[in-house]
Amino acid sequence: MIRTIKAFDIRGRNVLLRVDYNVPMENGVVRNNFRIRSSLSTIQSCLEGGASIVIMSHMGRPKNKDDIKYSLVSVGEELARLLEMPIKFSEDCISQDAIDTSLGLKAGEIHLLENLRFHKGEVNNDKEFSRQLSRHGHIYINDAFGTAHRSHASNVGVAEYFKHSGIGWLMDKEINFLQNQMNKPNRPLTLILGGAKINSKIKLIENFLNKADNIIIGGGMSFTFMKAMGKNIGGSLFEKSMVPIALDLINKARMKGVKLIFPCDLICSKSIDDRSSNELYTIDDLPKDLMGLDIGPKTIELFHSIILPSETILWNGPMGVFEIEQYAKGTRKLGQILADRASSNTKVIVGGGDTATALELFDLSKFMTHVSTGGGASLQLLSGESLIAIQSLEI
Repeated sequence: MIRTIKAFDIRGRNVLLRVDYNVPMENGVVRNNFRIRSSLSTIQSCLEGGASIVIMSHMGRPKNKDDIKYSLVSVGEELARLLEMPIKFSEDCISQDAIDTSLGLKAGEIHLLENLRFHKGEVNNDKEFSRQLSRHGHIYINDAFGTAHRSHASNVGVAEYFKHSGIGWLMDKEINFLQNQMNKPNRPLTLILGGAKINSKIKLIENFLNKADNIIIGGGMSFTFMKAMGKNIGGSLFEKSMVPIALDLINKARMKGVKLIFPCDLICSKSIDDRSSNELYTIDDLPKDLMGLDIGPKTIELFHSIILPSETILWNGPMGVFEIEQYAKGTRKLGQILADRASSNTKVIVGGGDTATALELFDLSKFMTHVSTGGGASLQLLSGESLIAIQSLEI
């Protein structure tokens, strides 16, 4: 059993809160605050419950403490702006000054610690580093779903030093949508997959071959599947070593009666860098010197026809190179279709990573039933695997 924050009497106590503020930055400014916004419900619950909060997070993969581009100072400023209140900040997460600041907090105050990964003990799950972190609080709450698959000090090692520990509202929400509701989905269930690589999604596909009615496959990974089926893919990139695995998955889907749907037309160019031409071709007519970089209008119609009667939809992976405007239409249009379905009470759940980034870019996140804050963690949970940070909190 995992306890949520409501299981504890937090009034007058320091809550040590692990969040995931590993957010995109540009020129020292937070470029996308989705993960920060996602933590606010837990923070507000702590404040309303009369607690003080010590927040810890990592950012990026700094080489050492001098790698200041990974400092959480700007994140603290963005959090203070969203909460409309001042926040204390410590430049070293385990210094005596930082611990003294935490011990001196009054109810309703927030203390943000500097990047955990400025210390090697974080990634190494060092016991002494974990113990030092535990000195900041009386109750430990993990709300960092994005790192729940990592065995690090702040989300695994620190838990053993607390009598009272549990999860925040974001973590609770992620588990509910990505695990609980996927185990008993409303049918038909449609899985939509995109992105470039197959390898990270093999276990996900195998898991959903026992659950899904339809699996739509677009994006770069679709070319490996179509190559395995002997279809024309022109000059599109595919993973040669994964062709046998793709063929095996195709055969398994056929045996289980799961319908696989692939693109029928594509927006093409000679390369990603060649933005002077983007032409539309059907799969059968795709020239050998052109690669598919986005799905075309007939494919969008085809996918729409599968999505329309679906009661539960899970989407993980963009349909094209959405970062470039010429190849963003397919992903944007699919997002709009899913937003429309969500407004009609269809459960539309979106995996994290690039898919979440795309929806933020197109201002569509707010229309979905749930958008995960985790990339690797969401894939692992959706693949039917446990997450070590959640396991460490079980009682």
